[in-house]
Amino acid sequence: MKLHHYLLALCGLAAAALPAAAQEVTLKVHYHLPPTSFAGTLFIKPWCDRIAKESGDRMKCQIYPSMQLGGTPPQLFDQVRDGVADVVWTLPGYTAGRFPSMEAFELPFMMQNPEATSKALWDYAQVHSQGEFKDVKPLAFHVHGPGVFHMSGKPVRTMADLRGLKLRAPTRLTNKFMAMLGATPVSMPVPQVGDALAKGVIDGAVVPYEVVPSVKLEELAKYHSETDSHEAAFYTSTFIFAMNKAKYEALPADLKKVIDNNSGQAFSGQIGKAFVQADAEGKKLTARNATNVIAVSELVAWKRLGDKLSADWVKEMGGKGLDGAKLLDDARTLIKKHQDAAAR
Repeated sequence: MKLHHYLLALCGLAAAALPAAAQEVTLKVHYHLPPTSFAGTLFIKPWCDRIAKESGDRMKCQIYPSMQLGGTPPQLFDQVRDGVADVVWTLPGYTAGRFPSMEAFELPFMMQNPEATSKALWDYAQVHSQGEFKDVKPLAFHVHGPGVFHMSGKPVRTMADLRGLKLRAPTRLTNKFMAMLGATPVSMPVPQVGDALAKGVIDGAVVPYEVVPSVKLEELAKYHSETDSHEAAFYTSTFIFAMNKAKYEALPADLKKVIDNNSGQAFSGQIGKAFVQADAEGKKLTARNATNVIAVSELVAWKRLGDKLSADWVKEMGGKGLDGAKLLDDARTLIKKHQDAAAR
């Protein structure tokens, strides 16, 4: 009888373990751009395909582009924190002042190589930003390619060309820089740009080329002004790809490993590299419009203003109890480290 009871108990334990071993998980993935956006096709869906394949289809995504789960783009971070979504892709800069350490990478003329800078951003965040993102499970931090002026009425060749124009910019620091250049900055998330341009609410927008098809900029903007490819970009934005912490912790060990294998520094760099490809594809769509490169000599004065903005930011961070000089120096050092490694 004792042996019989023992065998029954073993069978019961084995049966109880089966559901956990065969657990199937669906991740609700939420972001603000349409499914046809390059972010969707070159980064988010491929990530979902990989975790499905590597988990033997036990972990799959249910993707909700274009804010289909409700809310607005600035609410995405809170949605993943609170479990409204399981995974989100968003910009810390959409909630100005909430993630101050990340702003070091959004200062003017910081980024030239998106892949290298994305790896640098991941490393930097592990040291300086963990407190800001402690309520979520970061999967990647990355930047996009060089910012470009997309204008409806005239090209941007000099600082004087921006004077008095209403210009969309994505982040607090980019808005400040546009004001220093003479424009009137208008802050808004990317999905609002197309409508604002069509209605004449803004005269232009600064976004990378990868955004072009998402808001039909090839139709709404006639002029595209970019900086020389040998120069650092006049702006870039930081992004986070994040998972709900409780959702991650509830995964069995083997599925956690799948997530871990598809997150981190290397993955952040892969996203940055994908955005280089996305920029090339987006630029092709603007071929019928006018494109110009802002002269390197013209950028000398822009960089002086950028240096002033950086110095002001360092002082501002000091008022928040942060060592702004250390943050900026570490950001620059890490960017150079990864750029040098890429060049070897």
